Amino acid sequence: MDSSNKKWRFERATVSLPESFSTVDVPSKKGIRKLMAFIGPGLMVAVGYMDPGNWATDIAGGSGFGYTLLSVILISNLFAMLLQHLSLKLGIVTGRDLAQACKDSYSKPVSITLWILSEIAIAACDLAEVIGSAIALNLLFNIPITIGIIITILDVFVLLLLQNRGFRYLEAFVGGLIFIIFCSFTYELAISKPSINAILSGLIPQTEIITHKDMLYIAIGIIGATVMPHNLYLHSSIVQTRNFERTSAGKKDAIKYATIDSNLSLMLAFVINAAILILAASAFHSNGHKEVADISDAYLLLEPVLGAKLAPTFFAIALLASGQNSTLTGTIAGQIVMEGFLNIRLKPWLRRLITRLIAVLPALVVSILYGEKGTGTLLILSQVILSVQLSFAVVPLLLITGSKVKMEEFVNSKMLQSVSWVVALIIIILNMILLWNMV
Repeated sequence: MDSSNKKWRFERATVSLPESFSTVDVPSKKGIRKLMAFIGPGLMVAVGYMDPGNWATDIAGGSGFGYTLLSVILISNLFAMLLQHLSLKLGIVTGRDLAQACKDSYSKPVSITLWILSEIAIAACDLAEVIGSAIALNLLFNIPITIGIIITILDVFVLLLLQNRGFRYLEAFVGGLIFIIFCSFTYELAISKPSINAILSGLIPQTEIITHKDMLYIAIGIIGATVMPHNLYLHSSIVQTRNFERTSAGKKDAIKYATIDSNLSLMLAFVINAAILILAASAFHSNGHKEVADISDAYLLLEPVLGAKLAPTFFAIALLASGQNSTLTGTIAGQIVMEGFLNIRLKPWLRRLITRLIAVLPALVVSILYGEKGTGTLLILSQVILSVQLSFAVVPLLLITGSKVKMEEFVNSKMLQSVSWVVALIIIILNMILLWNMV
């Protein structure tokens, strides 16, 4: 599947996300105003790193194994920073999102296979967001999970309303929901009083993470929930909403500012992800509740364990904000993938409705047959599916950004390419271990 010795199979006839392409003006003068113009896409990517799937894996990891898996969250976040940098660089330099670049690099059978795999990944991601939002509605308003899943279909129209007002409005809305999540967990950590020494110790990787089968399952789920395949497609597209100069110097500046935006946003995502696991470790694991792997159980235990009436309410509000945020970016990623691989341009509301129904139907069936416990198990399984699919987005990204023919002066350096392949191999090997254990 190597594309390094070939240019593109097709010339670029259409831009990515045409309704939003180059709609955000960028000042020509370097400085804080130019940086602020690039702030936004990173936040939209970061929400995928704090979605309900992360909650499920982080709660299971924290309650079951204390602070040990904090190191996995840290390493996953570093992986994410590297891969998102390559993704945004691809979009800025080539004017293609990752889906378009794959279609223009590989044969039709290969690109169709990659499209199918990416759609599976997006469906798994959207499944987590549907379940998470439905659980939050149930916890806050006592709405049955099944009804909550159906209500999530309405998210599609919220997205359309925001995007029609302009991409900046969409970014501002996402940033506002992230602020709500951050404030909620600041409160939760303040009342849970975690051990600082235990947190620092948990940031150091332990060999038992690999040797302990159950811990490895959760660890790979965390990687799947943190480094998300659809985010690589998403970032390579939405970074092109900036109206920067498409010259060599303009692209160089755009890569620099977009990378700052990405890294700052992912650092915030790390803080929130770590906070979820720390809360589970300090509130549940330290108090003997080591079997808490379900979001609803965590909600019910927070008040009696911490002795704070507002703790479960803030927890549920943050969960709802997380589910809504991830819904917005997941449906946009679905549009990018379909248009990029197949060049099929459905009406936005129809494409997003299809994406949502693919996630709603299995969640609905499981909730009817197995109830809340079934949806909780499905939530963690969706993150493992994401991790397995990740390699099929990462490998093409590395091949294309490592191609001198395609990237020209912006090709990955030997050092960057080597580190990137090490990261990819770690992900692939961990997935092979997981599949072997599951068999």
